[in-house]
Amino acid sequence: MTVTKRPSSQDALLEEAFGAPVHQLYVAATMPGASAALRRALELRSFLVLAEEQVVLVRDRVHQATGPGRDLGELSADALRSDAQWMDAALSARDGYLTALTGLIRSMPPPAPAAGRPVEFTQARITTTLPPVAPAPIRAGATGHPAGKVR
Repeated sequence: MTVTKRPSSQDALLEEAFGAPVHQLYVAATMPGASAALRRALELRSFLVLAEEQVVLVRDRVHQATGPGRDLGELSADALRSDAQWMDAALSARDGYLTALTGLIRSMPPPAPAAGRPVEFTQARITTTLPPVAPAPIRAGATGHPAGKVR
């Protein structure tokens, strides 16, 4: 299974930041015009997946070696010391990737409005001048004289 299909502790953060499920983000990153931020975020996510997998691997190995029912004669201080160093390296790498990924997400501009939500456009108002008003038609029985009477 590739890192694109394995879960990471930061998948929800990525989905919120980029507005799509992680598997769709990997597809979008391969398209022309994909943002550099998306590509970097997914690269960091891939490294994070590997580091988190190492942490789990070492944790499980230590639990198995020290679990109840194990023969105490099988415990090896050298093996545990080696696992502790490996765990330290894996946790350090995980912390570094987390720091880089959250820093990248925080530095991104706010997301564009999602599809389906109304977008408001600012449009300039066009003003026109109306043509001059034509004189009102003369009513039947009325005269054109200002006083209304004919002499």
